[in-house]
Amino acid sequence: MVATTDREDFVRLTDPYRRELLAHCYRMLGSADEAEDLVQETYLRAWRSYDGYEGRASLRTWLHRIATNTCLTALEGRARRPLPAGLGEPSQAPEEPLRAPATDVPWLQPLPDSLVDPASVVAARGSLRLALVAALQHLPARQRAVLILRDVLAWRAPEVASLLGTSTAAVKSSLQRARARLDEVAPEEDLVTEPSGAADREVLDRYVAAFENADMDALLALLRDGVELEMPPYLEWFRGAKEVHRFLVARVHEKGTLRMLPTRANGQPAVAMYVRGADGVLRAHSLQVLTVEEGAVGRITAFLDSDVFGRFGLPGVLG
Repeated sequence: MVATTDREDFVRLTDPYRRELLAHCYRMLGSADEAEDLVQETYLRAWRSYDGYEGRASLRTWLHRIATNTCLTALEGRARRPLPAGLGEPSQAPEEPLRAPATDVPWLQPLPDSLVDPASVVAARGSLRLALVAALQHLPARQRAVLILRDVLAWRAPEVASLLGTSTAAVKSSLQRARARLDEVAPEEDLVTEPSGAADREVLDRYVAAFENADMDALLALLRDGVELEMPPYLEWFRGAKEVHRFLVARVHEKGTLRMLPTRANGQPAVAMYVRGADGVLRAHSLQVLTVEEGAVGRITAFLDSDVFGRFGLPGVLG
């Protein structure tokens, strides 16, 4: 039996990497819930093999090796986690009622910034952006691992080859294919744009005010021409400022019926929307993640799932 002091040493030495490993597993899986489970599995596997860890690699590298293999095992036979814009063409009927939600789709989930080390969010913000994580889901699991290990964690090709049990040449070839595929499916701004915190907050404040005041003209002024609105679990999504504006005008009518609480997800500004019912109670409606480009909103991903609020530490009802 391993001594108590050994367990204490293990926790002390490995716990600082927990949030970094969560971000890694999230990039691989596209699910905050599953990422947390796989981090737990990673630590369990690490503890079981801790006696055999002889310091040939850094502790951080060793933990990432275990986490990557844990993720690859979990991804066997799994379908990718999409967002609605990745499943079809935009809808052309913004005033029409939405069809029944697609509850059988394993939708991509947002990741609260609060679960990730702040330094990691700043240093690797681009790799956590929602649309980019959705794009990563288009890659085969091993190709996804190669790209994340090489381009996000800056591993050398021989290190990745050793982890995956392949050759350095194969890793380089896989990385080239992964980058080419990512260029095809990832929005260009999500590959190159690094948003400003101050600019994000200004846009978010104006966005919140427009909704809470039911000022749809003010909201229209915030939208980029090519803005996209998607609302998992609904398959319908809309592209273009006029289309998105028409959709919202048909549904937001009266000042005081909405309340918005700012938060952050995936290194991006986000807001929790609450809707006042006939009984006067404000109930959770959606968690909206915004892509801000040059002082305007370029994408709105509204997660209409009450479970999201709990993941962000947000109440389901406001007093």
